[in-house]
Amino acid sequence: MTITVKDVAKKAGVATSTVSRVINDHPSISDATKKKVRKIMDELGYVPNITARNLGKRISNAIGVILPPLDSKERIGNPFYLEIMEAINEEARHYNMTTAIATAKSFDVLLENVQRMHLQKQVDGFILVYSDSEDPVIDYLYQNHIPFTLIGQPYRHESEIIYVDNDNQLLGKQATEFLIRNGHENILFVTNTTHESLYFERYFGYQKAMMLAGLPSLPSVALEQAEDYLAFERILDDAKATALVVIDDIFALRTMQLAQMYGYVIPETLSVISFNNSIFSTLTHPYLTSIDIDISELGRVAMQKLQELIHDEISNGVRLVIPHRLVKRETVVPLDTLQ
Repeated sequence: MTITVKDVAKKAGVATSTVSRVINDHPSISDATKKKVRKIMDELGYVPNITARNLGKRISNAIGVILPPLDSKERIGNPFYLEIMEAINEEARHYNMTTAIATAKSFDVLLENVQRMHLQKQVDGFILVYSDSEDPVIDYLYQNHIPFTLIGQPYRHESEIIYVDNDNQLLGKQATEFLIRNGHENILFVTNTTHESLYFERYFGYQKAMMLAGLPSLPSVALEQAEDYLAFERILDDAKATALVVIDDIFALRTMQLAQMYGYVIPETLSVISFNNSIFSTLTHPYLTSIDIDISELGRVAMQKLQELIHDEISNGVRLVIPHRLVKRETVVPLDTLQ
């Protein structure tokens, strides 16, 4: 038997229009009446028709999660995106909202997908889970006054955008300082991207730590093309590197494999520290020393703030910083134990 609005209204002793207003949380209905009607709805097992309700309100009760172009195996397999989507989806459930994913292999196609989702009113707002200097999507969202929150640090309009992030410069600094405290001086920063915000911030943090310690900060080592991988052995040798700060966990594993192919032993002749503390950090030995950025909290807060933005509860730009912690494992050892 299907429970209807009429059934709820009859048992609660109110008009069907009152039940409808309670479902829509209308301010004209008192809190006492709302509480009474909602109790009856629970007792009868009544589930509001969200789709029909939203047609009248011209909302979709869905949000779009925008992933960066998945143009490499590292990005496709990066657990960060799966963890962040799970956190966003779980938080969205608290607001009776669903999530839709926008993804593509290039920024041009990604922009088309986002435009389609917006123009067809498939979603009420978006969460961008990346910040890239070459991204046209964030400009489209900003210029068209579309509700969105950003996980990362924007390149423009910082005072007008609501964004959730770690202090990535501090992450880079503390990762490098940990290596320095373990006696390492010849430290390289290794990355597979050079145009994302987190790269700039983490590399700046590396440079700051090296300068404060009176050590030379070296150019970042970008492994993006095939020739970069071939040159990696020479770069390690020229720098006499004893330790690496790597942009994230999954790429750290790739970097460690490459170094081992060139005769280095982790951590006996090369220490490694990374970021994210993903599942990959403990899949193979040696376990990876990594900085936990609390991915779940990043996704949860981004969803909360988008909900507030959609309902006009906030309008100005806001920066929210999520704490991090260093997880010591097996890939960093004191330099003096190796000599």
